[in-house]
Amino acid sequence: MAATSSSSSDRPALLASGEAPPVEFYNRAGTTPLLLLCDHASRRVPRALGRLGLPVDAFDRHVAWDIGAADLAHVLADEFDAPLVLSGYSRLVIDLNRRLDDPTSIPETSDDIDIPGNRGLSAAARAARVHALFDPYHAAVAAALAAFKARGAVPAVISVHSCTPVFKGFERPWHVGVLWNEDGRLALPLIERLAAMSGIVVGDNQPYSGRDFHGFTTKHHAEAAGLAHATLEIRQDLIDTRHGAAEWAEVVARALRPLLADATLCRYPIH
Repeated sequence: MAATSSSSSDRPALLASGEAPPVEFYNRAGTTPLLLLCDHASRRVPRALGRLGLPVDAFDRHVAWDIGAADLAHVLADEFDAPLVLSGYSRLVIDLNRRLDDPTSIPETSDDIDIPGNRGLSAAARAARVHALFDPYHAAVAAALAAFKARGAVPAVISVHSCTPVFKGFERPWHVGVLWNEDGRLALPLIERLAAMSGIVVGDNQPYSGRDFHGFTTKHHAEAAGLAHATLEIRQDLIDTRHGAAEWAEVVARALRPLLADATLCRYPIH
């Protein structure tokens, strides 16, 4: 993967000089063996792509980004003194949590919204998005994990997402979902601790599943390396204000803190 850089001189051509970098590191020097990720932190679009043919209000919706996820992830990073890697551009340009061969990697429609700027792309246009945005983000995640390894630490990995309260007419009852695949070392006790809190409804692989084809980031970086991990899906109506994001970050932190203190649970690879 391409190296991540914050300088304009070696940034891929899709991003013009002065535009935001494709990836943000927050609290890079955090000391806790925990890596936080936010794949859908931003609704920004490179200037060269305009608004992808969409009205401006489309970028206020969940199709463009995970509302509240970045705010919550920042609070968790401060709470735990943990490094955080965040995306710099909208999932509508390229979805960083999708395999590149997934049809939804560069979606032509999302939640029944047509995305004209993603239709009929040439191989070169698709490759430009991969080179400018996808590769730098995943290179940054790999670099963060390599930094832990260099100092002899084995981190847990938490990926922070948000989901809509209603999907295709179905009112989702879960306040928070915890997604996982084969390694439940962190996910299962996290589900148990969250569910024990008064008034909280927790989804075990709901409203999405860690076992489906779509999720990429934690599978590629954490599961493949044998690192304890979980993906969080927090209902966006609970975290769409900074106050709400801070409240729910504290809920997650209360559940997560004792688990991270258990070295046998979260610190050692399973293979």
